Amino acid sequence: MPSLLHPALPLLLVATLTFPALRRALCRLPLPAHVRADPLRTWRWHNLQVSFAHSLVSGIWALLCVWQTPEMLVEIETAWSLSGYLLVCFSAGYFIHDTVDILVSRQARASWEYLVHHAMAMGAFFSGIFWNSFVGGGVLTLLVEVSNIFLNIRMMMKISNTQDHPLYRINKYVNLVMYFIFRLAPQAHLTYFFLRYMGQRTLGTFLLGILLMLNVMILGYFSRLLHSDFCPERVPSQQHKDKFLTE
Repeated sequence: MPSLLHPALPLLLVATLTFPALRRALCRLPLPAHVRADPLRTWRWHNLQVSFAHSLVSGIWALLCVWQTPEMLVEIETAWSLSGYLLVCFSAGYFIHDTVDILVSRQARASWEYLVHHAMAMGAFFSGIFWNSFVGGGVLTLLVEVSNIFLNIRMMMKISNTQDHPLYRINKYVNLVMYFIFRLAPQAHLTYFFLRYMGQRTLGTFLLGILLMLNVMILGYFSRLLHSDFCPERVPSQQHKDKFLTE
């Protein structure tokens, strides 16, 4: 069990504190007029800016980790690298920060799906951080952040009411392709690995449970994405007042 003096704790602390500092810096940037007019949209915009920065850094970082240590694709439990370990700590810090941001901003009810996702993600990452197991699996999981780069762009354009811009139409197709390559494919690979090899081990069973729950959430997000971008329904906007928080 991790002790109070575990060497990963300072890393987690530094990673967690990095994101509030980043948020304060990003808050100095000008806001789109449609965002500036609504305090809720303003909060969500700043939240997405931090999420975009995390996705950009961790997505590229995860690709570099797999390129430098390709055995992570196969030896999901035992493959390890310092870069991969630091990446998992970095992303765990982001999830801690975002959880606190949602709770402090009193957006828990509207963003409950994010809180559930973050709790499961942190539970999985801590196995790599404190037990040095499945660091490779954590890195593969973070390949999803490549997809999240385009997902964050999509959500920021929706919040700023620029869905009619050509960039949005281009991004929605790129986002769909990236969703398949960097979200669905890695998740399917990890699920296959855990179902075949890890179901009989205590930690493997725990992580398999998290993975299966994440699969349900990811498929739900995918269905919502297809419905929103490719089969939109025409409903009065007031019926979806806060839908932008999660869609």
